[in-house]
Amino acid sequence: QVRLVESGGGLVQAGDSLRLSCAASGLTLSRYTVGWFRQAPGKEREFVATINWSGGDIHYQDSVKGRFTISRDNAENTVYLQMDSLRSEDTAVYYCAADSIYLGFRTTDYTYWGQGTQVTVSS
Repeated sequence: QVRLVESGGGLVQAGDSLRLSCAASGLTLSRYTVGWFRQAPGKEREFVATINWSGGDIHYQDSVKGRFTISRDNAENTVYLQMDSLRSEDTAVYYCAADSIYLGFRTTDYTYWGQGTQVTVSS
């Protein structure tokens, strides 16, 4: 059974850092492109970052460039999202998703989804 599990969320103050993890089971994550998305209350789920299956193509939403870093550890079958200089506007439920597509920026590009982890940034 394919399963993606996010972890690492929590309550932090503006300017702090968090590291989110997306651990996969039931699939070899090195063969999949992974995306991070987030959804705030009352808003649509939005793209945050993606790393393709080769690891050589990485993209970020403009508002997180220079602050967030996506990476993968294929030996651990895990993708990470390092979040630095957090702002209150980063508050959302963060989801990871995976698909065999080369590169994806839309929710509809991804087949497998985790249940999300809450990130709350207070000012």
